[in-house]
Amino acid sequence: MRRLLPSLFLFLLLIVPGGVRAAAQPLEIAGWIPYWRAAIGTADVLPHLKTFSAIMPFGYIVQNDGTLHDAFDLGTTSTTALALIASAKATKTRMIPTVMWSNGAAIHAILSSGPDRRALEDRIAALVMDNGFDGIDIDFENKYAKTKPYFSLFLKGLYSRLGKKWVYCSIEARTPPSSAFDVIPPDLEYANDFTAINKYCDRVEIMAYDQGTIDLRLNSAANAAPYIPIADPKWVQKVIALTAKSIAKNKILIGVPTYGYEYDLVPLTQGYRYDIDWAFNPRYATELASSLGITPVRNSAGELSYTYAATSTEDGTATTTLMRIAWWSDAQAIQDKLKLAKTLGVRGIAIFKLDGGEDQNLWKILPTKH
Repeated sequence: MRRLLPSLFLFLLLIVPGGVRAAAQPLEIAGWIPYWRAAIGTADVLPHLKTFSAIMPFGYIVQNDGTLHDAFDLGTTSTTALALIASAKATKTRMIPTVMWSNGAAIHAILSSGPDRRALEDRIAALVMDNGFDGIDIDFENKYAKTKPYFSLFLKGLYSRLGKKWVYCSIEARTPPSSAFDVIPPDLEYANDFTAINKYCDRVEIMAYDQGTIDLRLNSAANAAPYIPIADPKWVQKVIALTAKSIAKNKILIGVPTYGYEYDLVPLTQGYRYDIDWAFNPRYATELASSLGITPVRNSAGELSYTYAATSTEDGTATTTLMRIAWWSDAQAIQDKLKLAKTLGVRGIAIFKLDGGEDQNLWKILPTKH
């Protein structure tokens, strides 16, 4: 009964002593299981479901005509889907599938058309109701700035249609302009209206990862050392401080990564250029380090990394030696984000991704829900 929660919480604030009030709001842990590793991810998560307030199969994909593709096979009788749904119900874990979309042009075309937008709202609401899900998670990325009012209308319509069901919203991290630009553009625009999101989303998962080189101030503070973090807590703190000006902290979940990237490391006059090679799960990096006789180090962002010399052969004729850097988020880095969530007073964390490839020490540091 999510729509009764605000008034109930206000009542508790009036009658319950401060120390007990704090205990009544345990940190929430949510997590995404990706459709491309649905079976492995589900098998990995099932023994630990009591950790999660919500689990988010990732999920449903919006097609460019506004129809939905069930990439996770949640609407079928697949063994994976049935096991996840049954176990979530047994452990009182919210089943909140993610509806994802990343085609900015198609998003604008559908959402800016009243009939098409309302049809999509109806389609998603029916998906939740017909399958008995506890709610839905909306992850529409790469939106245009001109789409902002239409996305807000979409959230408003969906929120109304879902009644007592939960609306989760996965939103891109917003770096403070003073950290993202040397000269702040006078016409800076955003694709998300945080005020509307605060109004129409019950939980807001800020995707505070893939930081890369976006924070110019932290890049400079690295003092010429390689610095290409997945999510530096110092950056995450900036992102959440800005977000919390418009979105209530008791709705915010800090998105936390479980993966890493490898880059070709190209020295410049000042600093480096990072040419991405690929994303990886931690096991790749630790096995490669072992084969090279390298010990990964805890870097300035609290994550793990190392550099090494690699050789590449182009066209089968010339061999080039280059430097590479592997940088990733492990269980310790995730625990740091968990502590940060407590310090900042937000609702909790949302882990991307749970597919069996994450650092398995993760399960030792996550709390069990009350």
